[in-house]
Amino acid sequence: MDRRLFCQSLALGSAGSALGALPVLPSTAHAGTPEAGSTLNAFTQQRSRAPWTLGFEGLQNDLPPVAMRLRGQLPKDLRGTLLRNGPAQHTLGEVRYQHWFDGDGMIQQYRFSDQGLHHQGRFLRTEKFLAENAAGRRLLHSFGTEVAGARPMPTADAGNVANTSVVHHAGETLALWEGGSATRFDASTLETGALKTWTPEHAGMPFSAHPKIGADGSLWNFGVSSTHGLLSIYQVSARGQVRTATLKVPDIAMVHDFAMTEQHLVFLLPPLIFDRERAHAGSTFMDSHVWKPELGMRALVLHKDRLDQPQWMELPAGFLFHTGNAWEDRHGVIHLDYVRTADASGVAQGFRALMRGEFSGEPAHAVALVELDTRSGRARQTLLPHHAEFPRIDQRFVGRRHTQLFMAERVAVSDRPGFDSVARLHLESGKVDRYRYGADVMVEEHVFIPARRAGSKEGEGWLVGSALDLRSQRTLLSVFDARRLAQGPVAQGSMDRPLPLGFHGTFIAA
Repeated sequence: MDRRLFCQSLALGSAGSALGALPVLPSTAHAGTPEAGSTLNAFTQQRSRAPWTLGFEGLQNDLPPVAMRLRGQLPKDLRGTLLRNGPAQHTLGEVRYQHWFDGDGMIQQYRFSDQGLHHQGRFLRTEKFLAENAAGRRLLHSFGTEVAGARPMPTADAGNVANTSVVHHAGETLALWEGGSATRFDASTLETGALKTWTPEHAGMPFSAHPKIGADGSLWNFGVSSTHGLLSIYQVSARGQVRTATLKVPDIAMVHDFAMTEQHLVFLLPPLIFDRERAHAGSTFMDSHVWKPELGMRALVLHKDRLDQPQWMELPAGFLFHTGNAWEDRHGVIHLDYVRTADASGVAQGFRALMRGEFSGEPAHAVALVELDTRSGRARQTLLPHHAEFPRIDQRFVGRRHTQLFMAERVAVSDRPGFDSVARLHLESGKVDRYRYGADVMVEEHVFIPARRAGSKEGEGWLVGSALDLRSQRTLLSVFDARRLAQGPVAQGSMDRPLPLGFHGTFIAA
């Protein structure tokens, strides 16, 4: 799409997602209805009966610095800061959010130094967070919650919760949320800065939560403007120079992540389609999507030098949040892995049930291995039976051939949500190296950190991640030799702060 058509499209309304692009109609929710206080009441009743609800209780205040108790020794070359992001304020006043994705973002900072391991947590002072906490109540509709008497939302960034991920690039550290702009913050003090605007035309446009940084240091990312059916592409050099492109996408879907090879960008579009009429009628952004399995899973392939020439392929209908990595062989075949579920019931119903303290099972997960032939236009898919999420790789291999996928995994049937293990899957042999934390531990994303020695091979380094021990009500931060997960952590910090379960993070080396 050329710049003129892009600007004309944005002139139709706010540049952001459906959260801010449509007029706010009178809310049908009121205090005491299922849309308001009953979520809080239901969760409160479940707290004593379901220990796992500790991970979804939420916080109201920042967490000052504290030294974590350390078992074992931190590797000498592991010095720096792990920054994790996730929804943390789920309740304000008498309203508890109805969807896990709605909570205001908090940065969890873990510092690795010669003095040990230290933690602090701080809410991001977004426009929304400051206004609502000053008022002592919710003021705006959110991703999956209607709020009684909500104010009109002039832009998506008015409702930006900055709660999904973190990236450090070109000298800046950014908190990411796929519905609007990135939010600057100080990686050391956790002080919130200004919103990041990449170009004047893209002010307020979504900048999604899973950017990819290639071997040349360039960052690639995307943003979906659902109400306009637009997909924007960002390329940001290692020094911060920006190149953008935008194209129209028919039947725009809910897209959380993408994959990148040395030559291509790949978007898997599940058949969870944005319905503009539902949005105009006042549905939340989540409820403005309709499951249309007859569309299949569409694969959109864009050559980095020809972003205006999309290539489409089709896979069996399914849903995804996260990709692992992609690479292409000399025959023009793109090899991609992602975590798949058969449908979108998890995001549509399951994550709402969690906020009421209810759990009745999760959709089956699988690791999907995909081949996309850019010459013939054919696609094929193989499924591996791993109930897993949060796939991560050795980031030195982004866009290049990789053999190892790290992930949180559940290996035992459970009466609670989430994962109990961390695993390394060898994609070619299918072999798995796994450490199981235990039935009473809820495992979050673990991040791979390469060894600092020159010439280290793929997967040589450390796997670092957090987990919530329900029995002791402690948060754990574990360090594994990434080649020997089954041997258990080489070091593990713990603290009496049970943190809300979050999403994604990054490590900044000292």
